Amino acid sequence: MTMTDPLGDMLTRIRNGYSANKKNVKSPYSKLRENVLRVLADEGYIGRYEKVLLSGNIYELHIDLKYFEGEPCIKALKKLSKPGRRLYKKASDLPRISNGLGVSIVSTSKGVLSDNEARASNIGGEVLCQVF
Repeated sequence: MTMTDPLGDMLTRIRNGYSANKKNVKSPYSKLRENVLRVLADEGYIGRYEKVLLSGNIYELHIDLKYFEGEPCIKALKKLSKPGRRLYKKASDLPRISNGLGVSIVSTSKGVLSDNEARASNIGGEVLCQVF
């Protein structure tokens, strides 16, 4: 069976890992997933992640989940742009999450960026997800 929303699958794996108090989760590799994980790690929502070779040219992502005083660092993780309904915003219209405490992840022409980086570069794009 083919997967229609690979990014949504990875975000669900992360959400489920936090719900089950796991230390790490695994996800199939793709460049988009790796770039979203880079933004999450840079913003401090997850620990480190690594690309692991399984066999031949098949890779997997190992994601270390981050906790603070026993509580998950991610309280809410919501996919906004979906395969059937893409959500595009200009830089000035990018949503602020919880008065700037949360982050929107945006796919732009300059790569996958956080909403703050996209606003600073004055670049809009597809709003992939929100993290708080």
